[in-house]
Amino acid sequence: MRHAREIIRLKCSGLSTHEIARRLGMARSTVRETLKRVDGAGLSWPLPEDMNDEALEAALYASRRSKRGHRRIEEPDWAGVHRELKRKHVTLLILWDEYIAANPGGYSYSRFCELYRSFEKTLSVTMRQTHAAGERLFVDYAGDGVPVVIDRLTGEIRMAQIFVAVLGASSFTFAKATWTQALPDWIDAHVRAFETIGGVPELVVPDNAKTAVVKASFYDPKVNRTYAEMAAHYRTAILPARPRKPRDKAKVEQAVLIVERWLLGRLRRRTFTSLADVDAALGELMTQLNERQALRWLGVTRRRLLEEIDRPALKALPDEPYEYSEWRVRRVGVDYHVDIDAHYYSVPYRFARAEVEARLTACGVEIFHKGERIAVHLRASGNRKHTTVPEHMPSSHRRYAGWTIERIREDARKIGPATAALCEQILESRPHPEQGYRACLGIVRLVGSFGVARLEAAAERAIEIGARTYGSVKSILDNKLDRRPAPKRPADAAPILHPNIRGPRYYH
Repeated sequence: MRHAREIIRLKCSGLSTHEIARRLGMARSTVRETLKRVDGAGLSWPLPEDMNDEALEAALYASRRSKRGHRRIEEPDWAGVHRELKRKHVTLLILWDEYIAANPGGYSYSRFCELYRSFEKTLSVTMRQTHAAGERLFVDYAGDGVPVVIDRLTGEIRMAQIFVAVLGASSFTFAKATWTQALPDWIDAHVRAFETIGGVPELVVPDNAKTAVVKASFYDPKVNRTYAEMAAHYRTAILPARPRKPRDKAKVEQAVLIVERWLLGRLRRRTFTSLADVDAALGELMTQLNERQALRWLGVTRRRLLEEIDRPALKALPDEPYEYSEWRVRRVGVDYHVDIDAHYYSVPYRFARAEVEARLTACGVEIFHKGERIAVHLRASGNRKHTTVPEHMPSSHRRYAGWTIERIREDARKIGPATAALCEQILESRPHPEQGYRACLGIVRLVGSFGVARLEAAAERAIEIGARTYGSVKSILDNKLDRRPAPKRPADAAPILHPNIRGPRYYH
């Protein structure tokens, strides 16, 4: 309306339409149209002192409305326009075309855009961020935990952590309680979030916590390998927020604030005794937040926005949920076995002493060499035993990496007869002689720390007590038991007879 006032003033000063358009930088057709409306409204300069912009606009456009039968311009549903703009390929021009088709006497396109921008400014800062449908899921942990009484007798309390995820377009919020913020809980919370929203977004936006990001960087952040593998399984990508840029994840910051207030504020007098209790309370409050409480600025619930906007744009869930896995870097031993959590898994003998990567799941172990999977095993407990695939063994005790059974036997014989006998017993007691490499090699190398005499004495004692492991021999030496004779039962002692003694026949 500022230009309209200037046009009226300049026209009353005697300037031509051409000169007015030149001075104001406007098209002459616009100036002529405005002057036509001024004449129709009977206005002249100076305007009445009480005529503000709204009154001037009403006066200039009253004549057009009267000619059209005094039809009132239908006000668009600006909240609905805002929701529709989140859909893919939808623009203000498309929405204006639809508006004019339903309301032929409605606002012009420029006025339509101007009024929408005014409505957009009334939204919160977080809401004004542009989030396309199905594009981003923001994730984070709440700053405050929930106290859980884990021992009713002592009153011991453990803090449960609250994981929060929120979709950018619909603001649909998910929350889950975990005991820790460690990687297993972090991954499991993501899997549950995807299942709850019923799909997978294009991007997942975490902060730069060590659980998610190994190295925070403005240009090239390094994402945890297990986290990246989980994202690949769901065909999404990880986009960490920029370091020290809270506005990158303002959506989840607001959601965390809501969850903290709803949970910690409303349930502050409730006592939780298990993680399941906290999850049940979270589920009730999230249902109320997402399905019963309408967003103030849009007038619809988060659940409805999820179904109408986000859900159609989300990717489908994979057939199977992601199975948590960890990666370990290991070096293969001379016996072509890899030590993982105190259990030995075989690889093809040609990879002896090579550096490999092991992927561990709850049930399996996969071993990779330079990106190629070279072995797969069922996961076993840490019992210091071996899992050996026959195809991984060399034929005829083939020489590799400078070590063979014969070399180990020769080195043991050089130390003494007791050491040689003990190593021979170890090799013969294993299903495959190669499985005794590691124990024999360790025993032979003890000579460097304890000397020949002590190692021979320790080997004699180990043979006497039936100890056929490296750990037993090392314990004998550490505790100086090799310097004391082993207790012997007199040869003429009467045998022990008792009904609870099974005897050798039991094991036949």
